[in-house]
Amino acid sequence: MAQPVDQAAAPRAARARAAPARTASARTASARGGRRGGPPAGQLPVARIAVDVPLAHLDRPFDYLVPERLAAAAVPGCRVRVRFAGQLTGGYLLERVAASEHPGQLAYLERVVSPEPVLSPEIAALAREVADRCAGTLADVLRLAIPPRHGGAEAGPGPGHPPEPGPGRPSEPPSRAGPERGLWARYPAGQAFLTALAQGRAPRAVWSALPGPDWPDEIAAAAATAASAGRGTVIVVPDARDLGLVDRALSRALGPGRHVCLSAGLGPAERYRRWLAVSRGTVRVAAGTRAAMFAPVHDLGLVAIWDDGDDLHAEPRAPYPHAREVLALRAHRTGAGALIGGFARTAEAASLISAGWAAAITAARPVVRRCAPQIQAPGADAELARDEAARSARMPSLALRTARAGLARGPVLVQVPRRGYVTAVACENCREPGRCGHCGGPLALEAGGGAARCRWCGRADPRWRCPACGDPRVRALVTGAGRTAEELGRAFPGTPVVVSGGAAVVETVPPAPALVIATPGAEPRADGGYAAAVLLDGWVLLGRPSLRAAEEALRRWLNAAALVRPAASGGAVAVVADAGLPPVQALIRWDPVTHAERELAEREALRFPPAVRMAALTGPGQAMAELLAAAVLPPEADVLGPIELDAGVAGQGRRKSTARADASPEVNEVNEFNGDDEADGARTQQVRVLIRVPRSASMPLAAALRAAQAVRSARKDAGTVRVQLDPAELI
Repeated sequence: MAQPVDQAAAPRAARARAAPARTASARTASARGGRRGGPPAGQLPVARIAVDVPLAHLDRPFDYLVPERLAAAAVPGCRVRVRFAGQLTGGYLLERVAASEHPGQLAYLERVVSPEPVLSPEIAALAREVADRCAGTLADVLRLAIPPRHGGAEAGPGPGHPPEPGPGRPSEPPSRAGPERGLWARYPAGQAFLTALAQGRAPRAVWSALPGPDWPDEIAAAAATAASAGRGTVIVVPDARDLGLVDRALSRALGPGRHVCLSAGLGPAERYRRWLAVSRGTVRVAAGTRAAMFAPVHDLGLVAIWDDGDDLHAEPRAPYPHAREVLALRAHRTGAGALIGGFARTAEAASLISAGWAAAITAARPVVRRCAPQIQAPGADAELARDEAARSARMPSLALRTARAGLARGPVLVQVPRRGYVTAVACENCREPGRCGHCGGPLALEAGGGAARCRWCGRADPRWRCPACGDPRVRALVTGAGRTAEELGRAFPGTPVVVSGGAAVVETVPPAPALVIATPGAEPRADGGYAAAVLLDGWVLLGRPSLRAAEEALRRWLNAAALVRPAASGGAVAVVADAGLPPVQALIRWDPVTHAERELAEREALRFPPAVRMAALTGPGQAMAELLAAAVLPPEADVLGPIELDAGVAGQGRRKSTARADASPEVNEVNEFNGDDEADGARTQQVRVLIRVPRSASMPLAAALRAAQAVRSARKDAGTVRVQLDPAELI
């Protein structure tokens, strides 16, 4: 039950838990003369408010009186301002009730910011469950779910895709699902999935998309099918480039004005205007990047996520939810269908199939071979017999032959894992990695020559000498996209060279012959597809110190190879990596399903996510010890650590103290929260602890960590411990 607050929260809230409920009428006399409140509302005078204060021990609703003057505007879901711990604080009105359990006098709502109900009951319940599952607070989740208010957008017209439906009137479903629906016939289970959507059922599927440019139209066809049944759709993609493809596909399948796209690049006013169109039910198909997972679509019938292994789907802010997990939870709660798609398949998606939560949608092997390019690796026996240096050369003869043959037919894609020029150097004599003499960071070379420069502090040392042997010469250890473009430009004189990556991402390239050097995720689309692709420096991707290194390497390779024409049209791919490695074999056979099943089996044997639930705790040693002492972990919990990490950033996790001796404890803790991060000049040694439990103990683990954080928050313990459930990186 929600607990109220006046100006002192903790002691009074503890007494309220044991006190009987009192009606508002019993308090009217004492409340009538309340501060700037006036008489309370005649009906449902008590408002339960989710206050925007992300302190763990205050993560609960608080009761306030609604003054009669605000009775009409104070509707569930609206933004309000309340006085909390002596300060004016924002919040959301969750519900209005007739009585409160608080025995004392309630404070009044200060004002209603806007009567617009921006927090729907479905999103409020979803946010609460996400916070509970991720060991976070409701306030943190609501900051991710609801965009900042823009007053002009609330008063303006509806969504930004003309023609716009009438205000307050939901868009009519399209008369047909569009010709693209036939693309699903290439998958044995595809038509059954669409039929279930058309009948208003809730099919859940993990979809291995065929290589080629058709995946946006296939997602749009699924959304149109759900719309034909009168239900809405939420689509989440990794970045703005993918969102543009889905936007155009939805326009073709649904017609103009039937969907909106949500992304940060729209600007606050336009993004909020489109979000309001979804919230008001004017539009029932919403596509966007990560934050769109909370889009308040009415009558939700389908949630879809593309390329769920992309790290852009993992929220970097507390409580760090992943879009795949939020959408799966939302589908379960609302009875909606779910579509988790991509060229690759993650171990998490494989576990959903293994558990029976979702079915697999894959194409038959002859169809896959017909759509995929021919893929080769230089480490194969035939290549070794032809080129003895094929195993060690950065650009073996297979890669050069593939590029040369491809340039005769069209553009050639060259994927390089690192941007820059020479991103790491070593001593020419003893091969000792080059390190900065000031901070110990890695040295790199820039285009145009000059001394090696530190990638951490930016200092250049023209007098650098190897500390091991004293040699001043350096050699390239890791070559970036800039240097690769320079080398290939010399190898293929007269051929145009296009570089895409970092801040300079190219969207499309013409079908004319050209070398396109791109980093993973920044590959331009070529009209008609690339004639060939060369995937360089596979060891960089496979050698990362990460649990997901092999899975991530295969995902990036498949995404690049999917841009190449089919083998029947001459499309060819050369991957520079050991041909005997499982991810390379999975790429050559275009078989991400078997690789994902193998990854899942290995994770189960090693007891790593998703086979188990893992919590990663990072923070100062003393704070970590306090949190572990306060946590009542499940009996199945396996605690690994603590281990010391590299020296942390000075002042990490500290808050500027603005406490006053004459203020209440609640005022001081809100002041501490409102302060900025302060660097105190000292480096704090960070430690890390991993806590592992079976999946059945997921919620008890999250509850135990939330309770421990609440204890530390209430005591105002120094230091901040970052708690992350199932982090993307464990190593």
